[in-house]
Amino acid sequence: MSALSALPFLKPVHLRSPRSSAGGQRRHTLPASEFRCLSPEDAVSVFEIEREAFISVSGDCPLHLDEIRHFLNLCPELSLGWFEEGRLVAFIIGSLWDQERLSQAALTLHKPRGTAVHIHVLAVHRTFRQQGKGSILMWRYLQYLRCLPFARRALLMCEHFLVPFYQKCGFEVLGPCEVTVGELAFVEMQHPVRGHAFMRRNSGC
Repeated sequence: MSALSALPFLKPVHLRSPRSSAGGQRRHTLPASEFRCLSPEDAVSVFEIEREAFISVSGDCPLHLDEIRHFLNLCPELSLGWFEEGRLVAFIIGSLWDQERLSQAALTLHKPRGTAVHIHVLAVHRTFRQQGKGSILMWRYLQYLRCLPFARRALLMCEHFLVPFYQKCGFEVLGPCEVTVGELAFVEMQHPVRGHAFMRRNSGC
């Protein structure tokens, strides 16, 4: 069984069936909508979306291009991209962490023996915002993490204005994060991944 077939939350979602204008025959097209782990080849597309999303708000990106490539080489299985007809429209990049709370080192390190998934960044392309895609992608990502035997919880840090969004996604506030970036301060949040045995038994994992 392939990894894709074992993880139902990464299977393509066919939202529509395009037909040619001539004879009503089906055209060969990319899936209308699909979710898959990212690869280093996706790094430039990822960075273009992230740069536009974050620089206008905070003046900096959570991950720079070399850091994106770094994590997509080390732990591509902890990333998730949403593609519309082959075009990346939203993504999440994570890595493993082995301590209770995030520290400055968590910004650049992947700890292979860790059980906490540090979500570095979630971003949506500007033309696809205000459509609920961020929430849907996060839901799929958390379901996917439940299929990974080593994952126990998800951790992230965000600015205060994003706390309500992540609370709606099921995250709880841990308190102020010790990590700072320039003058920016962050709130640390977590979401349990284990403790959902019933959901795992019925998820196809």
